[in-house]
Amino acid sequence: MAKSKFEYVRQFEAHDECLPHCWIVVRIDGKGFHRFSEMHNFVKPNDDRSLSLMNVSAEKVMTDFRDIVLAYGQSDEYSFVFRKSTTNYNRRASKLMTNLVSLFASTFVYNWTKHFPDTQLKYPPAFDARVVLYPSNRILRDYLSWRQVDCHINNMYNTCFWKLIQDAGMTTTEAQHRLKGTLSGDKNELLFSEFGVNYNNLPEIYRKGTLLVRSSVQETATKTVPNKNGDGTMEETFQRKRYITETLYTDIVGDKFWREHPEILGEDS
Repeated sequence: MAKSKFEYVRQFEAHDECLPHCWIVVRIDGKGFHRFSEMHNFVKPNDDRSLSLMNVSAEKVMTDFRDIVLAYGQSDEYSFVFRKSTTNYNRRASKLMTNLVSLFASTFVYNWTKHFPDTQLKYPPAFDARVVLYPSNRILRDYLSWRQVDCHINNMYNTCFWKLIQDAGMTTTEAQHRLKGTLSGDKNELLFSEFGVNYNNLPEIYRKGTLLVRSSVQETATKTVPNKNGDGTMEETFQRKRYITETLYTDIVGDKFWREHPEILGEDS
């Protein structure tokens, strides 16, 4: 490639490589999604259409970025975990972050009408993103536990909040005042005694969020090979391994999930 006298400006680019031997997590968040959800009439406290669209967008990211070993999502956020040894984009944080968030956002818009067939987009949704490095398996697990506990806390509060508004006829201010200072047990009792709702019976996707992991499946395939006589071809069957994205709604705070999926944290801590 021919060079010009202007090429020196490349020296000003920052090569922001992530530290080696660390888990790379890219977390995306909806920008101004409180207003976005109101403008597009999301069902409160949980909109299945929106959650499904977020999951479809995350699955597309998982398909295109093969070094992502796990993704966890709740509400309008998703965390994508790259394996420690990834060399995608030479581990440049800005490249990983911008490519991932742009693909997620464009997939979200591309699939909007499939999930909201009766609601036209009033303005383009936006997502921000950040890159965080975690040096050990334990710290990565603590990060994911933090996000799942956050999902539980927010969902319990929002479930109570919207029950008080939709079923008890309170204003938003009254509902906020009613819940001020309440603990988890108080909220459980409120839902059960006043609305007959057992929180533990609510769909797990609301209470635990969505986990995307890679799973391998064996499949039978065929290929054309020369026949034994050398005068033609024949179809030969063989077994091959194919990777799929599995969607789970399960606890990731305890040890059970990690014991069942040791391959996720298979790299040395």
